Amino acid sequence: MKDKIIEKAGELFLNLGFKSVTMDEIANELGISKKTLYKYFSNKHSLVEATTLTIHDSCFLAMDTITNKGFNAIKENFETKKMFKEMFQNASSSPIYQLKKYYPKIHQKTMEKEMVLFSECLKKNIEKGIKEGFYRNDLNIDLITKFYFSLVFSIHENTIENYKIPKLEHEVLIYHTRAIATEKGLKELEEQLVNNQL
Repeated sequence: MKDKIIEKAGELFLNLGFKSVTMDEIANELGISKKTLYKYFSNKHSLVEATTLTIHDSCFLAMDTITNKGFNAIKENFETKKMFKEMFQNASSSPIYQLKKYYPKIHQKTMEKEMVLFSECLKKNIEKGIKEGFYRNDLNIDLITKFYFSLVFSIHENTIENYKIPKLEHEVLIYHTRAIATEKGLKELEEQLVNNQL
């Protein structure tokens, strides 16, 4: 039952917002009493925390799946972006923006975890791209990872309207790739832009 609650709450929080969804609504959607809901979660804060953790884990599971498909480094980034767009396409407003505004402590904890995992994935992607000849081999990987992370997360933290995020993320990915690509990488980027038009 606990997993069902987390799954339904996650769906509602993403679609309607962390603030506007009440414990009553979650109980109603699940067809359970509020008493049953409170048996598993003492308050909304603890439910938001558990839900955020689950969403975070499912994002990285999905990223792992893409990484294991054997795409080249540049295509891998575009496929990852596409996957996130599909995962969050029904969100009414940026989940990260809302989390930061209404649940700052949970937001901070989540961002610390995201920073570690996102950075690891990005570093692996850059190392892979260098080996494949798509990225230059004179790159400061740590610095580039921090730049990219900062750009992507500032979009999510400062953009209220969720529909604007995919376009902005698309531009950041192009900017990031152009900054580190070799001639071969730029050709691959052009190919991805033809295949991934917004």
